[in-house]
Amino acid sequence: MGLIQIEGMEFFAYHGCFKEERVIGTRFIVDLSIETDTGEAEATDDLKKTINYQSVYKLVKTEMEIKSHLLEHVARRIIQSVQKHHPEAGNILVKVVKLNPALSDGGKVKQVCVTLNG
Repeated sequence: MGLIQIEGMEFFAYHGCFKEERVIGTRFIVDLSIETDTGEAEATDDLKKTINYQSVYKLVKTEMEIKSHLLEHVARRIIQSVQKHHPEAGNILVKVVKLNPALSDGGKVKQVCVTLNG
């Protein structure tokens, strides 16, 4: 088994509980780990024998473009999309980070994140 990790994918997206967040948007970072059998790719040096991280990036980008209230919802959709398009994927771990989230009382937080396993 191998572990393919795609870290620091950056997106500008429109997720949040506040209406303003879904209008003005903010920056997000997504980290993704996928367990998969890399034996054939190791032996053959053939990209078709592994999970192409560029393909996974495009799936994540598509899900990040869909507005959501909750990071939990975004993370679950990412996992489901990767599973659908890459059935050879084993366990998937996704972390969605929202930078400088809005707080109702005007407080300041550097980031919040949700990590899901699927």
